[in-house]
Amino acid sequence: MFCKNCGNNVDPKAAVCVTCGAPTGYGERFCSNCGSPLQPGAPVCMSCGVATKTVVPGAKSKMAAGLLGIFLGTFGVHNFYLGYIGKAVTQLCLSAGSILLTIITCGVAGVITPFIILAASIWGLIEGIMILCGSISTDAQGNLLGD
Repeated sequence: MFCKNCGNNVDPKAAVCVTCGAPTGYGERFCSNCGSPLQPGAPVCMSCGVATKTVVPGAKSKMAAGLLGIFLGTFGVHNFYLGYIGKAVTQLCLSAGSILLTIITCGVAGVITPFIILAASIWGLIEGIMILCGSISTDAQGNLLGD
């Protein structure tokens, strides 16, 4: 086994690399299987073909994120869960803002607000399906989603 941070040999039972101090399994510069340098962001090692990304302990659940997107995606709950705060706030503002606007204008804005809420709902539904299908497979920190 090789350190993914510095590429040196690491004992399979070791918790950290004795050369660089990185926890085993962390880093993206070298292949953990063969120790070859990796291209930045490469999904597999070009030397041995082993997947370079692994699910870290405590990873966010793909199932939870997908279901949150399908059922509560209108309010951006799945994006808050995954750490995509900008998208989450946008979805929340669209939905909650439309509802609040309808209340403040005593229903006058009720003509356009259903369309805004529908757009936010479709956005959340599509992202929820994309998460469950694997098109969206990482959280905001770049960690793979767990099963």
